[in-house]
Amino acid sequence: MTSSPEIILCNTYHLMLRPGVDLLEQLGGVHKFMGWDRAVLSDSGGFQVFSLAQIRKIREEGVEFRSHIDGSAHFLSPERSIEIQQRMGVDIAMAFDECPAYGLSFAEVERSMEMTHRWAERSLRARTGASALFGIVQGGVHPQLRKRSVETIAAMDFEGIAIGGLSVGEPKEEMMATLHATAPLLPADRPRYVMGVGTPEDLVNGVAAGIDMFDCVMPTRNARNGSLFTSQGKVAIKNAKYAADEGPLDPACSCVTCRTVSRAYLRHLYVNDEIAAMVYNTIHNLSFYLDLMRDLRHSIASHSFGPFRENFLSRFAGSEGEARKTTT
Repeated sequence: MTSSPEIILCNTYHLMLRPGVDLLEQLGGVHKFMGWDRAVLSDSGGFQVFSLAQIRKIREEGVEFRSHIDGSAHFLSPERSIEIQQRMGVDIAMAFDECPAYGLSFAEVERSMEMTHRWAERSLRARTGASALFGIVQGGVHPQLRKRSVETIAAMDFEGIAIGGLSVGEPKEEMMATLHATAPLLPADRPRYVMGVGTPEDLVNGVAAGIDMFDCVMPTRNARNGSLFTSQGKVAIKNAKYAADEGPLDPACSCVTCRTVSRAYLRHLYVNDEIAAMVYNTIHNLSFYLDLMRDLRHSIASHSFGPFRENFLSRFAGSEGEARKTTT
């Protein structure tokens, strides 16, 4: 049976621009606004501002940037980010950080990391509400910087700790090496969260490294691009071989998509740019991810994680429609 989500993520940057925090607060916060009575985690807005490299200016006080919507000027600081997240009424807020791009020099990454640490302290001082607050570890792909960042952030009074700054252009091998080197350093008594990662394989390997929480646009972004995840690997639904395929997308899946429509119909919708293709595909990919996390939890509880991981990775190796990680 398809799992049900217990927590969702909302985006501080986008919500502060539209509909705006004043209206969100007036309407009762994000839970009431969305009709969602379970947990909500927010990001700090730092990553989205990082992605606006051509229209932002970073200084110690915070970040000046221009809206991607209308070009209007805005400013985000640790204090402002925490204020917005708390006014939105989220359950878990994130400290404001700087996310350095891949390829910067060691000295540049170190300076960025140290500012993230100072911003983390300011984020903690700015907290006045009931939201839990997670700190973010930075340091690029440099193990010594990651170790220093873990030591600094772990010494602060955060309820959880996230690894940030991954999947920002670095090769997959460096990303996973950094993850596996950093995760064991995180405190075992607080949730461990990797931001912006990733593929189903990344989730399985991340759990093997000791990670508890993930977020990524991949299930929905790939769904819109016709790249679907199944128990037998990835499926590029636009391929002509599915034009007359009457079978379900994934016989092992019990989501609405797999129970009601065929691969042929999904392909028809996709190649004709029907919005229903996005809906069906998104329902399935999200269901796949939720089921995967449920199965991972079960394998850990039943002491069968090793065989589960080996079997899962072997089924996904070399399958069609290679998933594409995005950074927005």
